[in-house]
Amino acid sequence: MTDPISLLSCPPRWATRRHPDRQTLGPALGIIAARLGTPLMPWQQYVADVILEIDPATGRLVYREYNITVPRQSGKTTLLLAKMVHRALGFGGRQRILYAAQTRGAARLKWEDEHVATLENSKYRKLFTVRKQLGQEAIRWKNGSRHGITSNTEKAAHGETLDEGVIDEAFAQEDNRVEQAFRPAMITRPQPQQGVVSTAGTLKSVYLREKVDAGRERCEAGAMDTVAYFEWSAPDDADPADPATWWGCMPALGHTVTEDAVRADFESMKTKLPEFRRAYCNQWPDTSPDLWLVIPEEKWRPLADEHSQMVSRVAFAIHVALDRSWAAIAVAGRRADGLLHVELVDYRLGTGWVPERAKQLRDRWNPCATVVDAGSAAGSLIADLEAVGLDITKPSARDVAAAYGQFVDAVAPKEGEPTLRYVPHPALDVAVAGAATRLLSDAKAWDARAATSESSPLIAVTNAAWGFTAKGHIEEPPPVMPFAVYA
Repeated sequence: MTDPISLLSCPPRWATRRHPDRQTLGPALGIIAARLGTPLMPWQQYVADVILEIDPATGRLVYREYNITVPRQSGKTTLLLAKMVHRALGFGGRQRILYAAQTRGAARLKWEDEHVATLENSKYRKLFTVRKQLGQEAIRWKNGSRHGITSNTEKAAHGETLDEGVIDEAFAQEDNRVEQAFRPAMITRPQPQQGVVSTAGTLKSVYLREKVDAGRERCEAGAMDTVAYFEWSAPDDADPADPATWWGCMPALGHTVTEDAVRADFESMKTKLPEFRRAYCNQWPDTSPDLWLVIPEEKWRPLADEHSQMVSRVAFAIHVALDRSWAAIAVAGRRADGLLHVELVDYRLGTGWVPERAKQLRDRWNPCATVVDAGSAAGSLIADLEAVGLDITKPSARDVAAAYGQFVDAVAPKEGEPTLRYVPHPALDVAVAGAATRLLSDAKAWDARAATSESSPLIAVTNAAWGFTAKGHIEEPPPVMPFAVYA
């Protein structure tokens, strides 16, 4: 029998294979898409046929999870809407469906402007009502099914059962909070499915990247399990200016997207090639020429030491992302061999947790300094930190520049050997890879605005190292246990 993938004019680079011996509900989903006014393109129909395969032994869906990554404007929204309508109407009973995007606001905008608008102009318009009350938005089907939206928090979906959870634009999810909320809500349902759909992400897209790496490995191994994976993307060495690259990775090209439209966008984005590669070629930035520009990867990686420990008094530093979405606490001290030790102690969403955590660390470690740059986004935390009894060291602009220089010299000196070791942490690696600098008078400093990744972990360890260098001469007995025991 002919492999269905071979019939696609734009085949995926990685994909779960169709099992023709299994029945599928894919054609029914295709009928729904046509009735919505958005007939499925070949790639969409292939995905639908696979993810809706039926296990002949149980009569239930084979796949509990499906992960799809395609370039922008490929038609993932129309596929997802048809999938959610099929779930609402095609499973013989009341179904609960939740849709999540980058934020709750983004999910509501997509839900109202595309999901609701498309349904109201379709042949299904008499089969549902819409509730738009803030916080209770839902498309309520006459059979009792409900299609709502959710926020990207750990409490999303808690307390209710869930049959289908969709995480759209998953590149914006920097952790697995939504999935961790979906999973328990699905555990008692007979045929649940979770969908994770996105274009390639950035260095911060740890959640999606884990899905991609696992999906590729699963496809290459020919794994037969309950997770389906599909990826349309260009090889890393593909020329983004070559139309052949576009035709090889954009499954909507020639259907809903024209070559002229892609060419026009390419011309307008020539100065932003990494973003064109991500959006239109579905390529990840791992090999981007915009990475590792300040500290070369070959200089940074060898300094990782997961067993590194401090024997001196320590210094902490706190830094906050420009948009206040993340906060980082780092530590620095001296090792027994005389080398400088730095470590990302804590890195979490938001800033509300910082004062109490910093107090815990102060009480345990009696640091020689707790550094917060008053001129940065972290400066707003100083009053709260002092309110819980912390003595804050506030570096001047000259100190900030000195901190940068000392850190770079310790990691990648022009002469001699590096004098720093760090405990590996993915967020710290990402921050170093995407780092950028700015001029500060006649010196340099880290530039969070120009960076291609979230910089607070790097700036925190840099400031902690400066704090230890400036204040570490204040001698007190060191802790008797390695830092990691208490971190």
